[in-house]
Amino acid sequence: MNRRSQLLRMIQKYDFALYDLMLYLDTHTECEEALQLFQKYKSKREQAVKEYQSRFGILQASQQEGTKSWDWGKGPYPWEKEAN
Repeated sequence: MNRRSQLLRMIQKYDFALYDLMLYLDTHTECEEALQLFQKYKSKREQAVKEYQSRFGILQASQQEGTKSWDWGKGPYPWEKEAN
């Protein structure tokens, strides 16, 4: 598995963990352990996204930062076979 695929898979795992923890925290608002895990996985996801973006480009159109050109359309997009 290449690094691009590894990073995408890591981001997906962190997204799943964050969503699951978010649902748990909705009903257990005082659980410090869950909140610490949420912060841990949030940080890991941010690091993985940062590495992905620096190596392969943005993951979502909302991450577009340039004002001189629209980089989102310069695929391949993360979900396309050519990107993996």
